[in-house]
Amino acid sequence: MKATGNTVAEILSNLPEDRAEPFNRLHEVILEHLPEGFEAAISYGGLGYVVPHTLYPGGYHCKPVEPLPFAGLASQKNSINFYHMGIYSDPALLDWFVGEYPKYSKRKLDMGKSCIRFKKFDEIPYELIGALMSKMSVAEWIKLYESMLKK
Repeated sequence: MKATGNTVAEILSNLPEDRAEPFNRLHEVILEHLPEGFEAAISYGGLGYVVPHTLYPGGYHCKPVEPLPFAGLASQKNSINFYHMGIYSDPALLDWFVGEYPKYSKRKLDMGKSCIRFKKFDEIPYELIGALMSKMSVAEWIKLYESMLKK
């Protein structure tokens, strides 16, 4: 069920048929609400939304050749997964998201630390994901990321 590719376009074109429409729609919503400075890219072999090296030359501390990750999308065995490092790192943003989720979905939130799993593709809360993506600027993400490293 994974989508493979070496470019964003390849990943988007290699999706399983039942996931192509919701995955591409989710990608478009993310791009529409992605604050200036972030960009869609290959991140850890998947589709990511990152702070490019041109803005953050040091890259990700775990693997500096990779740009600083912020969010991502993946087609997994049983779900489309959306990853957002802001909700992992900012308790207030997490609280906002968890509080808003029931307003957009009748389903129980299926979430790990930064991973939100969508198993019913016709019930993805696109509007909420768009709102979440617009909540943190590149500068805010870098500041939060660096503050987490110093702990």
